[in-house]
Amino acid sequence: MAATFVVRALLVAAVALLAGCATLDSPGDISGRVAAAPTFTVGMRWTYRGREGFRAPLVWDETHEVTAVGPDGIHVRVTYEGPQVHGTREEILASPGLVKQGALMDIETRRFATPVERFRFPLAAGATWNQWVNNYNEMTRREGQINRYVQVGGWERVATPAGTFDAIRMRVLMRLDDEEFWRYPTMCNYVIWFAPAVGAPVREEKDAEYREKGEELEGGGAIRAQHTLLELTSYTK
Repeated sequence: MAATFVVRALLVAAVALLAGCATLDSPGDISGRVAAAPTFTVGMRWTYRGREGFRAPLVWDETHEVTAVGPDGIHVRVTYEGPQVHGTREEILASPGLVKQGALMDIETRRFATPVERFRFPLAAGATWNQWVNNYNEMTRREGQINRYVQVGGWERVATPAGTFDAIRMRVLMRLDDEEFWRYPTMCNYVIWFAPAVGAPVREEKDAEYREKGEELEGGGAIRAQHTLLELTSYTK
């Protein structure tokens, strides 16, 4: 009975996320253009302005720089600096779009048993993919399995501090592996705009939430775990 209730609660959370998609998404340009995979070279760099939270948001600058390209993959150093946050981590791509090591939600570093398809190139409107991936989270020192579902939308003109770009929109729904005896897993609902002219995303909107076990019987609502905006401020190709 308890197992059935847990599954039902997770399904309710997933349906709520999908319902949000229906109200937020617009078709955009679905005329048939595709976004090809970028070619990475050492020295390519993208800098973003980050904001997390509502009334008194956490702010920072985040830079992604390609530091090595070789047989073992594409190495990207990610640095973030702000009044209340700073640090460095490394991402490793097996190839453009395929992540062997990197973050899913925050600034954690995860190593994936099978590369995560962050982008399935060429990106085309209407494309979807769904992955269940085993991983090791170096921050929590725990193994787990995540679920990541992606739906590619249409093309839009996106204004950022770095300029205005033609970008293809992606909706990403994730179920993380952080369930505990007192809470259900975190459910993530992201929108990402990828611009071929930049070879990277130019804007990301990230929201995530979880529910405490037992609270649903008392009418408790979801607890917000993330409300983040990333916008491109500069890039070097």
